Amino acid sequence: MPDLLIELFSEEIPARMQARAREDLQKLVTDGLVNAGLTYASAGAFSTPRRLTLAVEGLTASSPTTREERKGPRTDAPEAALEGFLRSTGLTRDQLEARDDKKGQVWFATITRPGRPAAEIVAEVLDTTIRNFPWPKSMRWGAGSLRWVRPLHSIICLLSDEAGATVVPLTVEGIAAGNATRGHRFLSPDAFTVTGFDDYAAKLRRAHVILDSAEREAAIRQGAENLAFARGWEIVPDDALLAEVAGLVEWPVPLMGVIEERFLDLPPEVLQTSMKEHQKFFSARNPKTGRIEGFVTVANIDTPDDGATILAGNQRVLAARLSDAAFFWENDLREAKSGMKAWEDGLKSVTFHNKLGSQADRIARIAALAREIAPLVGADPDQAERAAKLAKLDLRSAMVGEFPELQGTMGRYYALAAGEPEAVADAAREHYSPLGPSDAVPTAPVSVAVALADKIDTLTAFWAIEEKPTGSKDPFALRRAALGVIRLLVTLGLKAQLRSLLTQHGEVVRADTAATVQEGNAVIARSRYADITRDYDLVEIAKADGRRLTIHSWSFNGETVADLLSFLHDRLKVYLRDQGIRHDIIDAVLAQPGNDDLVLVVNRATALNAMLQTEDGKNLTQGLKRAGNILAQAEEKDGVEYSFGADPKFAETDEERALFAALDTAEPAIKAAIKTEDFPAAMTAIAHLRAPIDAFFEAVQVNTDNQIVRRNRLNLLHRIRAAGQQIADFTKVEG
Repeated sequence: MPDLLIELFSEEIPARMQARAREDLQKLVTDGLVNAGLTYASAGAFSTPRRLTLAVEGLTASSPTTREERKGPRTDAPEAALEGFLRSTGLTRDQLEARDDKKGQVWFATITRPGRPAAEIVAEVLDTTIRNFPWPKSMRWGAGSLRWVRPLHSIICLLSDEAGATVVPLTVEGIAAGNATRGHRFLSPDAFTVTGFDDYAAKLRRAHVILDSAEREAAIRQGAENLAFARGWEIVPDDALLAEVAGLVEWPVPLMGVIEERFLDLPPEVLQTSMKEHQKFFSARNPKTGRIEGFVTVANIDTPDDGATILAGNQRVLAARLSDAAFFWENDLREAKSGMKAWEDGLKSVTFHNKLGSQADRIARIAALAREIAPLVGADPDQAERAAKLAKLDLRSAMVGEFPELQGTMGRYYALAAGEPEAVADAAREHYSPLGPSDAVPTAPVSVAVALADKIDTLTAFWAIEEKPTGSKDPFALRRAALGVIRLLVTLGLKAQLRSLLTQHGEVVRADTAATVQEGNAVIARSRYADITRDYDLVEIAKADGRRLTIHSWSFNGETVADLLSFLHDRLKVYLRDQGIRHDIIDAVLAQPGNDDLVLVVNRATALNAMLQTEDGKNLTQGLKRAGNILAQAEEKDGVEYSFGADPKFAETDEERALFAALDTAEPAIKAAIKTEDFPAAMTAIAHLRAPIDAFFEAVQVNTDNQIVRRNRLNLLHRIRAAGQQIADFTKVEG
């Protein structure tokens, strides 16, 4: 069984594309081989900046001969039908066989496809893969029509076994497959031939190329940590940067430099971001001072001076970059200390959305909502409102203009420089969180109030203008905002009636954006004309001022609130499913009143999920569903509702009397537990009904001929159903 080696050698592949390219190459080739009838033992894909490589072990030497029988038209069918069948099979009439079928004689074709050698199949599959490779961006060069991420120079396509290695005959746009490649561009530029993957990997290493990206990452990490340890420093972990740098070099050589003293007072986040974004440097922290005092750069070459020249050049470039950062920092600090008025005014001219006014309008809404939310989360309303007004002002700072990823982080520094309390300053940094399912949730009350207000305003605003996510498209990150609301409420155990909150704030959004006046690049929301109540008057003012006016007619009504709440419920289902709670359990709980209290929903679902994992819980569910089904059928048949009047004096069996007694005990216990939201206790109480319900159904015929007894038993079933409905809608629980 031969092994297959493929290498696609090109100009430098962008680091961000390499991981996906490895996966795509492996999937496209192995899927193509399998679909053509070949099997293999294992496969592995590799990449360096200049090559994509795939090694396939244990490939079958040829595809098997296959035999397929295909049923055709009847023997007396029109000639056109027979001709179409012959074309589809590639056979002639004399190669068909007439067989008896239920409806008469039918033509059958036996199609035999002989096996093909692996080389022939590999050539076809690789040709298709190269021509249809899904690069995010690709280019053409020269006069050819082939598209690749960068100009493709050579192809290795080699089948090797005990007898030796054979080049698979393949030519793609004038590039013929061979068995030769090249090493490092500068250290080992000459071509060399290979006989298989092991020989290929060994010769590449001698030619100063480490093929495995994971091995390059490990070498960079170890080298950087050793250099930092020698100085008593530590490397700031950054896995994303490590993966990127490993995709930029074939022969990593870490070098350590020192940051000039004049830049050490810059915030560490500024130093780290500037070095990462502009130079791809790793930051080195001095644990004694807590400051970032050095950096590690990774060269792609060994030099006679041990990298001194490279390091000197990097130091000069870094000094220029950090000089810019220091300039931004000093100017921003002056503005912060003067009250940030210019930034506040600047946000009035920044459009948040053409139907939702400016960033300043949005901040005003968030501040009002944060003040309203503050008591729910234990925050000071004045601080929450103040924090919301300051939280986004750093968007106008020079530093955030240069490094947008520092928004919030710089806001905290500027708020502290302005003399604001730490709780207010922290909210500037934390109110964007959580940004995803693994991001930390803020816990400080002021930060929580602003974070909730920010996300709720985003959701209500875009629902008001009917800009909702569709399919995989979510340009305004509304799913992320919804998950943020869920994680804030659930993680912190915050009790909030979302329906009321969304309704009230939705009306604020609607009123604030019902009409906007466009003035140059600025969008002035209707709130700027709070004393104007009639659209006609606003139109006249706009005409007089020479402005353009847009009047919007959307509303934020009960239907809108229900739709937004449903969207939040959908995100909650995803959140809970990731924690092992089944979708049907979540649906059963969401069908209950109070489903706008997400903490209540989660606690109820968690307790129900735990109960249904027990034997009593599983059997109880069946009993509750059986009671509900019998009752529903009887009510539909009789045209009445059996909802009261169950009396133990009409009980004819011990099992009936036992069920009455069990319900008399369980009902008040369930009600009391639900009232205090002690859902585990409620589950325990209802679980005690399992045995008497099972015994009742085994011993009793509900639809008896005695109508008084039948009615009494149906009313008893209603008590069973009602007991379950206090906890969840068990009809939605599967199994």
